[in-house]
Amino acid sequence: MGSPILLVVDDDEDLLSLISEVLRLNGFNVETATNGREALDRVGGSMPNLILLDMTMPVMNGWQFAEAFRARYGNDVPIVVVTASTDAALRASQIHAEGWIGKPFDINQLVSVVGRFLPQPV
Repeated sequence: MGSPILLVVDDDEDLLSLISEVLRLNGFNVETATNGREALDRVGGSMPNLILLDMTMPVMNGWQFAEAFRARYGNDVPIVVVTASTDAALRASQIHAEGWIGKPFDINQLVSVVGRFLPQPV
């Protein structure tokens, strides 16, 4: 069995690269998308075990992605909102996300939140 797959969706390519690298160094298989439309295309190819989702993006934002994803695939895959909003918990509750991380965040916090949803790869 392979390591868990995380899908990181964020239009900030520097942050996307940083999150991906940190999670890969912690043993996770990471896929990325820069908007919700691209993310929906990615999950069509391989279903992730966890989605880290920015809310404010061009093309298709986090709200639109979450609605389309849940309509197609249900609630089996947890979504964690990653947002710079002053009320990250509210953003997460708006899309029935299982968790949230406020930007800016500490790298250890990121790994800890991911670890709540996925076993640490060996």
